[in-house]
Amino acid sequence: MGSASWAIDIDRDDITQARLIEEAAAPLAPSQVRVHVDSYAMTANNITYAVFGKPAGLFGNDQGYWDFFAERSEAGRLPVWGFATVTESAAEGVAVGDRLYGYYPMASDAVLTVGKAGPGGFTDITPRRTTLPPIYNQYQRIEALPDYRAADHDYWPVFRPLFLTGWLIADQFEDEGDYGVQQILIASASSKTAIGLGFALKQRADRPETIGLTSAANVESLAAQGIYDRVISYDQIMTLNAATPAALVDMAGNGAVTRVVHSHFGNQLQASIIVGKSHWDAQADVEGLPGPERQGFFAPGRSQKRIADWGGAVFGQKIAEAWLVFMDVAPRLASIDKRRGGPAALEAYHEMLSGRTDAKAGIVVEP
Repeated sequence: MGSASWAIDIDRDDITQARLIEEAAAPLAPSQVRVHVDSYAMTANNITYAVFGKPAGLFGNDQGYWDFFAERSEAGRLPVWGFATVTESAAEGVAVGDRLYGYYPMASDAVLTVGKAGPGGFTDITPRRTTLPPIYNQYQRIEALPDYRAADHDYWPVFRPLFLTGWLIADQFEDEGDYGVQQILIASASSKTAIGLGFALKQRADRPETIGLTSAANVESLAAQGIYDRVISYDQIMTLNAATPAALVDMAGNGAVTRVVHSHFGNQLQASIIVGKSHWDAQADVEGLPGPERQGFFAPGRSQKRIADWGGAVFGQKIAEAWLVFMDVAPRLASIDKRRGGPAALEAYHEMLSGRTDAKAGIVVEP
């Protein structure tokens, strides 16, 4: 496709159907900017975005993740986290050359509508986005990020949103008195959100034991990272003491694993939290589960609660402090696998969809 702008269109009803298209640049309206997406991450989290692309109740309205970057009559555009540079501006307070961290479509370029521009960045006020969670609509200038270090650049899109989710789950556990449990089982423990959760929990002196659940092939390498107190394979769940109060955090939405845990612990399972749906094609199999009702975890909602509790400045400071500690160990937890161009971006999406990726690699696409 040469140097033309490109985007990846995804069938809203069948996320396996995705195609690379060329896209002409339309003139900007007042208050709009055009950005070139410099780099973004492709993780299992993005597959969760695709699964919940259509309205699923997450946002408390009839919107889903497809509504960030496409009208209802158009193909889906998958949201990704990354960095971009402003290439054209019709907005006051935003100049060509400004570099931004934020939420973009899986494309080489994007048009954003600027509101509340200031030294730290701006909010996208595209009409359909104003009723979506605010955390997704913030674009931050790189130089204004208090915890940004150039050495960590590639780890920001790979880990930052997922670490934040894991940190927020850990915060909820502490806020809830750990639900009265002595052990926290974390399914899909090699996922980056799970690693963020395990790392955040480990910073506490007084906490339940953390047990990472993963496939047998990953046990040894994951245990060596030292994120969890113990790592076991899914087929070893039945060896855990069923009399010990436990909680389950499910990162992938695999119903078979959920059923084994619920059946094994029964009423000793005090909480069952589902975070993502990267195992999008796995059977739900959740009817008639013994133990607690499963509860969903929605990071934007938890963020808004903590911002209300603490204020935005304190919330940002806590995240920044935790992030910098995590960044000191992130390079040993994941390597960066860089891909370039539209065809490579499409292939990375299909790899993530099929689960063919290396758990220790963070895919960064440079359009």
